[in-house]
Amino acid sequence: MKTIKNILLFAFALLATTATFAQDEEAEEKQVVISGSVDAYYQTNLSSSDVIPQSFGSSFADELGFALGMANIIATYEGETTGAVADVTFGPRGDSATGGYNLNQLYAYWNVSEGTTLTMGRFNTFLGYEVISPTGNFNYSTSYLFSSGPFSHVGAKADFTLSDNSSLMLAIMNVTDTNNNLTGAYSVGAQLGLSGQYFNFYYDGGEVLGWEVDYTGGFDLSEDFFLGINAAYADNDGEGFSGVALYPQIATSDDFTLGLRGEYFSTRSDFIDDDPSVFAATITGSFTIENLTIKPELRLDTWGSDAEPYFDADGAASKSLSSFLIAAIYAF
Repeated sequence: MKTIKNILLFAFALLATTATFAQDEEAEEKQVVISGSVDAYYQTNLSSSDVIPQSFGSSFADELGFALGMANIIATYEGETTGAVADVTFGPRGDSATGGYNLNQLYAYWNVSEGTTLTMGRFNTFLGYEVISPTGNFNYSTSYLFSSGPFSHVGAKADFTLSDNSSLMLAIMNVTDTNNNLTGAYSVGAQLGLSGQYFNFYYDGGEVLGWEVDYTGGFDLSEDFFLGINAAYADNDGEGFSGVALYPQIATSDDFTLGLRGEYFSTRSDFIDDDPSVFAATITGSFTIENLTIKPELRLDTWGSDAEPYFDADGAASKSLSSFLIAAIYAF
């Protein structure tokens, strides 16, 4: 009888230990992971005095002297087949991108099968080569193509893995960068991925952007040399934009990469006879020390046609503006 009792006690202890281990293992698998970044920069205009406040026509990095980017805190919870992401931002860069909501992304997802994922909430746009977070871009300042297109969407999307080298995304959303739908207007989007090249489409029936087609891709031309490409065309009843940007980047060492963004961008408007266009050249160095990246950057924008949106050192109207900045980005 005593032997049976000991066996039962041992079995109970073993069961309790196993259950505790399983609970600990499950808790470990389903923990919340925190990541993010902080960034700041210093900028001075080379072709004009810093006393005249002016900047390029693209988003972010538009302050002179020492300035702040944003603090980005991302909480990710990943379950067995479901999960959620809360991506919070604080600072000028985040305010410009989110409209003051401080929410870069906020969504839940369900991995319905190995090749199908459903997502609902606010997520960053699928259009374009660049993103809001400076950790996802090589250049610190942003392009006109990125600045003119959507930043984020609120809606639902379905991602499908078609094969090892192809994917498809379909989405229905509020119109671009709209958190609260007060008009009853919606937009649709699609993305086809083929061997690392992405073909994107957005349509909102003329409510905000109209429609946009976009190609984003790149090629490893050698072990150390990469060429990124972005091209887009958008139209809303005769008004819109088009352009192309090339991103050659060469790694000179494990810690340093040098890159160029060369962009041609043109706008169209019924109110302007001669559509203005700009050529922007940006040279950026990227030096990494552990999780800290230092980015010195030279940029020159020159407008064609009769456009003179800038001022030179004497205060006269000018087609061109050049600047130097150095940014510090820490990712964790």
